[in-house]
Amino acid sequence: MSNESVVMLLRERGILLASHNQGKLAELRRAFADDGIEIHAAPEKGLPEPEETATTFLGNARLKASAAMEATGLPSLADDSGLAIDALDGAPGLYSARWAGPDRNYQVAFDRIVSELGGAEKAEGARAAFVCLLVLRLPDGSEMTAEGRVPGRLTFPPRGEGGFGYDPIFLPETEGRTFGEMTPEEKSRFSHRARALGTLRRTLGLT
Repeated sequence: MSNESVVMLLRERGILLASHNQGKLAELRRAFADDGIEIHAAPEKGLPEPEETATTFLGNARLKASAAMEATGLPSLADDSGLAIDALDGAPGLYSARWAGPDRNYQVAFDRIVSELGGAEKAEGARAAFVCLLVLRLPDGSEMTAEGRVPGRLTFPPRGEGGFGYDPIFLPETEGRTFGEMTPEEKSRFSHRARALGTLRRTLGLT
């Protein structure tokens, strides 16, 4: 399909976000707010979140987008994202959510990071990046992909009550505030997911 045809399809049928994460849903809706494209949420369609069994961000995003599209027939968007810490060879990476345990208690993940880096002094200022891979799966079986990356460093203790996940311990490059200290609108200007969405929108010709 041409990009023009894809945009027409998206305006007719919308995009299904293959995630139950309300923060991601809000960010996606902001990204497409002026494009005449409705964003559907996976819980509204009764979709479970499939197990992430791939070995790359792209593979997991593709798995989730494909499952949602096959279940509903709607154009489906999924992302896989995580925090990659240089000194931990990119960990937690694919397993960022799992480091927080089954209850998604990110303080557990923060404590593990400090421990694996050898203590708070070594953890402070450690180089890291947020990475996001997007896959938009279309009903004809084709797909579009986009990547976003934000370099930065870690800071402890966590700062800010906003955002979600690792946001309170991540200082993006050139910024003096963590993602957790920013409003959603401020974060959306340059977060890893916002950058990936921006790339996707440019590919579609929406910017």
